[in-house]
Amino acid sequence: MVFLRKIFGPVLKLDWRIAVLTVVSTLLLIVNAYHTFTPWIYVDRVILFLFIPLAVTLLVFRESPGQYGFTLGDWKAGLLLTLGSIVLMTPILWFLNRSDPSMRVYYRPYLNANLPVYTFLDLFGWEFIFRGWLLFGYARKFGPEALWLQAVPFAIAHIGKPEVETLSTIFGGFAFGWVAWRTRSFVYPFLIHWYIATFTILVAGGAFR
Repeated sequence: MVFLRKIFGPVLKLDWRIAVLTVVSTLLLIVNAYHTFTPWIYVDRVILFLFIPLAVTLLVFRESPGQYGFTLGDWKAGLLLTLGSIVLMTPILWFLNRSDPSMRVYYRPYLNANLPVYTFLDLFGWEFIFRGWLLFGYARKFGPEALWLQAVPFAIAHIGKPEVETLSTIFGGFAFGWVAWRTRSFVYPFLIHWYIATFTILVAGGAFR
């Protein structure tokens, strides 16, 4: 045993919940990038990023989803932050999407009559896994540093989208995380993200001429 300790060092004491959160979320993001299971990618994302994390929370962690931000939380602060973010982001999004050709090329194909439903389903699970599951799961061990920890995979998951958008996501992910942290809920960053995505596609797709 002494010989083995000299080679391998002391036994690692890992938090098994942190390991599960990290491994499962990483695998889900990879599976989402490489596979489709239904004709609709937004349905796949609801399954991968909402149903599976909720199942792990209930069946493996034996905990309430409310402990991972699946709650309305401080709804008064949440609504104020949501409305304030919309007011702040609207002119910025308008400028970026009108001035950057890469945004128009990427997002124009997504413009359709069912856009709000599509973006709702596409982002609901997406926001839960980052601003709910990972944020509040990591926060138990790492405290506020979880705001940065959940923003990293969020930013990496944007690779392949327009560069100007991807470069901003490490900061946007932190900001979304702070809203969730402040309100104790993933609902309000979801509402903000839902608006941003829908408005981006409308502007980039040429809905406003």
